[in-house]
Amino acid sequence: MSNLKEIRSRINSVKSTRQITSAMKMVAAAKLKKAQDAVINMRPYANKLHDIIVNIAKTLEEESISSEYLEERPPEKILLVVITSNKGLCGAFNGNVIKKTVNHIESKYKRENRNGNVSIYSIGKKGSDFFKSQNFKLFNSNDEILDHLNFKEAAPIITEIMESFTSKKFDKIEIIYNKFKNAAVQLLTVDKFLPIDLTLENGNKNENNHYDYIMEPDQKTIIEKMIPKTLRIEMYDAMLESVAAEHGARMTAMHMATDNASGLIKDLQLTYNKARQADITNEIIEVVSGAQALND
Repeated sequence: MSNLKEIRSRINSVKSTRQITSAMKMVAAAKLKKAQDAVINMRPYANKLHDIIVNIAKTLEEESISSEYLEERPPEKILLVVITSNKGLCGAFNGNVIKKTVNHIESKYKRENRNGNVSIYSIGKKGSDFFKSQNFKLFNSNDEILDHLNFKEAAPIITEIMESFTSKKFDKIEIIYNKFKNAAVQLLTVDKFLPIDLTLENGNKNENNHYDYIMEPDQKTIIEKMIPKTLRIEMYDAMLESVAAEHGARMTAMHMATDNASGLIKDLQLTYNKARQADITNEIIEVVSGAQALND
């Protein structure tokens, strides 16, 4: 009887867990819709701005006009902007980004890291906690921006990262994050942020394409205004992609957890029925045995 009581208790416990995971799945789905719309609306704008900047950069080379954001320096000091999430229960979402960051440092910047020249700007509590606990060199961290992500709040953080390049604190800046593809798939991505990558969004180098832009009021003013704006949009787009990917990963993880709970409940119910049937059979045998003993 005690065994039946234990099984009933486990069934009730798993049912409670299933209710929680099902509710979390619905919450993640609602948040995903909003985040997905933001990404879909931002992505074409960010991609087109990047292509325009790449084409303008080609014009700058031809006319010997320079920009501090295009300056190529020997990559001695590296900054990695790592975007994770503030919360867990989203499968391997954070683990993949952290693992990629560690492997990226070991494979590409081993010498620089050994000299203490690889720093991390962590956006997201999960990443910050890991890098602090493992004694990685943190340039800075921000764990609040992702809770209420908007361009106005993100702009000062992005400006700080950009200024760390122009002030020559770092020679190269890269972003490591999960890019949103769909609710079930996140693309682990490493993007070069600064100096500006002269690769078009279609993957082609800007060698044969030339666009004769008409710039008003003048070329210098356009460059000074447009390049920083484009860089802010690119970084903000990466944050939006990461947030959408997080909600997709959490929705998928909670969906799988709910399905696993349902399967476990069926197995426990079957075990309970078998145990109950065995108890009833034993009781019948005892009654029959007692009646037979009285007759004898």
